[in-house]
Amino acid sequence: MRLPRRPRLLLPVAIAIVALVVLFFLFAGIFTDYLWYDSVNYTSVFSGVIITQILLFIVGAVLMAGLVGGNMLLAYRMRPMFGPGMFGGASGADRYRMALDPHRKLIFLIGVAVLALFAGSSFSGQWKTWLEFVNATPFGETDALFKYDVSFFMFTYPFLRMVLDFLFTAVVLSAITAALVHYLYGGFRLQSPGVHASRAARIHLSVLLGVFVLLKAVAYWIDRFGLVFSDRGFAYGASYTDVNAVLPAKTILAIIALICAVLFFAGVVRPGGMLPGVSFGLLVLSAVLIGGVYPALVEQFQVKPNQQNKEQMYIKRNIDATRKAYGVDKTDVIDYAAQGDVSKVNVTADSSISGVRLLDPNLVAKTYQQKQRIRGFYDFHDPLDVDRYPDESGKMRDTVVAVRELAGPPAEQNNWINRHLVYTHGYGFVAAPGNEVDSQGLPNFDAKDMPVTGPLVERTGLKESRIYFGESPGAPDYVIVGGDKAQELDYPLSSGTGQQNTTYDGKGGVPVGSFLNRLLYAAKYSEKNLLLSSDINDKSKILYERNPQQRIAKVAPFLSLDDNPYPAIVDGRVVWIVDAYTTSNAYPYSDSRSLEAMTRDLVTDPRLVVPQPRDQINYMRNAVKATVDAYDGTVTLYAWDEKDPILRTWRKAFPGIIKPESEMSDGLKQHLRYPEALFKVQRDVLSRYHIDDPNAFYSGQDFWNVPNDPSSGGRDIKQPPYYLSVKMPDTEEPTFSLTTTFVPRQGPNLAAFMAVDANPGPDYGKLRILRMPSNTTIPGPGQVQNNFQNKFSGELNLLGIGGAKIRYGNMLTLPFAGGLVYIEPVYVETAASSGQEPYPILRRVLASYGDKVGFADTLEGALKQVFGEHTQQAKPDVTKPNTPVQSNTTLSQAITEAQQAYDKAQKALAANPPNWAEYGEAQKELQKALEKLEGAVASTTTPVPAPSESPAPAPSGSPTPTPSPSP
Repeated sequence: MRLPRRPRLLLPVAIAIVALVVLFFLFAGIFTDYLWYDSVNYTSVFSGVIITQILLFIVGAVLMAGLVGGNMLLAYRMRPMFGPGMFGGASGADRYRMALDPHRKLIFLIGVAVLALFAGSSFSGQWKTWLEFVNATPFGETDALFKYDVSFFMFTYPFLRMVLDFLFTAVVLSAITAALVHYLYGGFRLQSPGVHASRAARIHLSVLLGVFVLLKAVAYWIDRFGLVFSDRGFAYGASYTDVNAVLPAKTILAIIALICAVLFFAGVVRPGGMLPGVSFGLLVLSAVLIGGVYPALVEQFQVKPNQQNKEQMYIKRNIDATRKAYGVDKTDVIDYAAQGDVSKVNVTADSSISGVRLLDPNLVAKTYQQKQRIRGFYDFHDPLDVDRYPDESGKMRDTVVAVRELAGPPAEQNNWINRHLVYTHGYGFVAAPGNEVDSQGLPNFDAKDMPVTGPLVERTGLKESRIYFGESPGAPDYVIVGGDKAQELDYPLSSGTGQQNTTYDGKGGVPVGSFLNRLLYAAKYSEKNLLLSSDINDKSKILYERNPQQRIAKVAPFLSLDDNPYPAIVDGRVVWIVDAYTTSNAYPYSDSRSLEAMTRDLVTDPRLVVPQPRDQINYMRNAVKATVDAYDGTVTLYAWDEKDPILRTWRKAFPGIIKPESEMSDGLKQHLRYPEALFKVQRDVLSRYHIDDPNAFYSGQDFWNVPNDPSSGGRDIKQPPYYLSVKMPDTEEPTFSLTTTFVPRQGPNLAAFMAVDANPGPDYGKLRILRMPSNTTIPGPGQVQNNFQNKFSGELNLLGIGGAKIRYGNMLTLPFAGGLVYIEPVYVETAASSGQEPYPILRRVLASYGDKVGFADTLEGALKQVFGEHTQQAKPDVTKPNTPVQSNTTLSQAITEAQQAYDKAQKALAANPPNWAEYGEAQKELQKALEKLEGAVASTTTPVPAPSESPAPAPSGSPTPTPSPSP
């Protein structure tokens, strides 16, 4: 039935309109991407990636269309001259042929076009593999098995596998489609007593099968090199069975496959199916017996009964390669007795622990929010960051820093204008020294408020505090800034109701003054206001991709990024510093692990902001330090490990985008630090690969674990590493370091302490491990936590009176005077007033050294309880009236009285109607009990306990004391 004339005319018009709309949106997406790259001066990355993808798309599409389409045309032209009936009567194929034949050209073109589209898209997606191959840089080191340069396995081997996979797909599809065409047009028939084929069809399919087997021969040969990534043996990499059974088997199979390919080609000149049948049977049989059964027999009867002896050489190869690939081959392992003598320690003479960081950046974000958020539409990223800034004397000290970012307009004012034109940026840099608090236990801010004030501002010369680019997930995806009038909210005025407005004048952003650009971005964000708003003028710019990691990922898509950017004041401006890594999973013999699993701990969100290019890795380098200007979004990449062959490869592919380290300013270098993600990966590796003896590695008795975090409430989650200044046994002064601890695989005792010099300088990146003696019990973090909670259960319960929640800060471990000091801040989280969110306040500090513990309001007080006033301090007189025993008795009585008063008050409230007179009396009794409690705890924490009165250490797994109910 034919359609009426008008609908027939409207259909192509509608199709054309739809096609134009699709093409317009496609163009809008591509061109706005170009405008973004142009705004950050990285158009070479955009053009380089796009051109490479287009070329690979064309190559993949043309090759696939040519091979498959060419074989289909060849099969059609080779159809029998006498028609489909040459082998007898009609068959089922005739019906299909009659239905398809009138439309064969259209079906052919559509089919080949779709196939080319998918093939081209798949091939263009391998642009990184291609660029690494053509720009490959030698490593200057060879693998242990084939003696090839490591670059062959890193860059060449993946490219060869990519090409083989493509050719296999093309040949298989060619064989299938050619067979279908031959069948439809009578080239062969599936009928009794067998398959009847024309000579042309037989020759055609024999050649295709021969090409497939020839490719299989090449694949067998290439597979030999993949054995260095085998996981068959005890350790990752080629094992005894791989080298002595699989490797020769692959060589033999390659030769057999080559012979079978010749037999398939021989079927072209010799009629009959005997030669193809023999070659196919030989190929399958040899693959099963030589490629499968023989290696299994070797593994079962030679290796498993003597695995330690047989695998020794290959375990050693794995150890050496893994340590080198993860950059831990130069780690210093130092035997450390950790048996310091308290009586010989002079804390006054050695100040390496008196200035330790107490503010926990993982806890005090709420405190920063309550004290420095100023307005509800601002926020601080949680957790906060640790950096170094000078004190009054110019000496660098650990500082907890944050920027006040915009979380979006208030809900009642959340309209398009406010969201995208008014609430455009955050404001302010907030910082507090990590080793001190004010009289209320709050951070002692030395950079605060809006506009930013404080001594740190003067010392750093901060000039630009506006934060247009940051981590806040609540910030809008784009903002329109600049223009003729100052309509952007800058900061609230101190008078209470007014606001200071501003207008952006930075160099970053894409101009949207022209109608074309406004139209394109209106299409990109599906927002008509971008076209209609009169607030957008010739000077307006659009800012988007405002997360620092996202910006770096776009300009350097070949890098993996650390998930913890941190802000710093550099040359008077706030910049985000991000560590970037080159990673690979193709380093021969190196152990392959999940990057996400190795970096997951108490404070790490495994769902990283930027997807990592390779989650499974066996090679990692901190090759690049990147910065993003918080005001104008300028992205700068600096080569940090200029010897890294992967980085050198990408610098060839994109010349000029990564600046040399020499161009870094001194102000920036001052704030660089050793990256957390790399350190977490290295500590995971060193938990096993601190062992370099293959026999000891095989037994595994000295493997370590990262301990669970003592403050996690019993959850099975690793303790994070901590930035703090540490004085190692072989150093003269404390250095800014990243530290962690290890415990044995079985048991909570301390096995080792590890630190890396995190401060740029001669020893930057130097890993040191203090290994505890295996024949002596050194308490681990979990045991020390239990000891704290048991020895000071009464005092800790007191802190929980009134509904307060006790929060334990980061438990810091520091080597000191031949032993180990544990320091842990104790926070109390309570609401300061009605309607205010609770936030943690530092109330106590716990300290431990050997079998001595301290619990006081300050670090100094806790250390005095542990070490005494001087080196040789006399023991306290245990007969004084204010002894711990008597004080603890008074404390217990006070807690009991407070609980009784609280219960009495609750009973009065529960009465129907409530007994307000009895409730008032109970409140007075409760007040007296709390005053008595305060006096009891003051007398308890003053004296230093005598050794004879110290209770025995709490057993591992002791319950945490439960805070008393809220009065």
